[in-house]
Amino acid sequence: MGVTRACGLIGISRSLYRYETKRPADTELKERLCELAAQKRRYGYRRLHVLLCRDGWEINAKRTYRVYREAGLMVRKRKRKRIAGVERQVKVPALKPNESWSMDFVSDGLVDGRRLRCLNIVDDFTKQCLAIEVDTSLPGRRVVAVMERLAESRGLPRSVTIDNGPEFAGKALDEWAYSRGLHLRFIQPGKPQQNAYIESFNGKFRDECLNEHWFVSMRHARQVIEEWR
Repeated sequence: MGVTRACGLIGISRSLYRYETKRPADTELKERLCELAAQKRRYGYRRLHVLLCRDGWEINAKRTYRVYREAGLMVRKRKRKRIAGVERQVKVPALKPNESWSMDFVSDGLVDGRRLRCLNIVDDFTKQCLAIEVDTSLPGRRVVAVMERLAESRGLPRSVTIDNGPEFAGKALDEWAYSRGLHLRFIQPGKPQQNAYIESFNGKFRDECLNEHWFVSMRHARQVIEEWR
């Protein structure tokens, strides 16, 4: 059977039958994508695409996604705990940068068993992480020192959303906030979802940084965490 008749029977043109793709090979792109994925194991294709563009690759996100799938680099989603259905307190969203911040602590550990604590501070409008203070202990006076450092570089917000931990509810932060005219907005006990911005950041921080590294010393932890921030 001739080509013309065969193409007519299946309903395609001869040019389509003889077509050969001119798509460039993705070997180099796949290799670079695998290298970046090995360095940033919890990054999806969108964030890896940004890194590729910074490297000088002139490609669109669709091509990155196609090569990402072909390389088998899909990030496995970690199961999240179910949150009981409770009445939520609506938080008024910030309308501009530096209007309201959120603070919270995240705990981890060093390889020698010592506890590691991180004080995370996030701008509610820009979602930018303003500071991550790392140490074995971070009492109220240390929280005040971090806030003073931020005040010198960018000023203070009108309010800060925090939980009811002893570092935040203690005398040191309360007196300092009063002297500065800063409103401390405490969430209800047992309802971290009322401080959703910082909780979202904490999850990403643990997933992409804390769970991906072994900290051999406090100095090493501070260096790695600051580079991630």
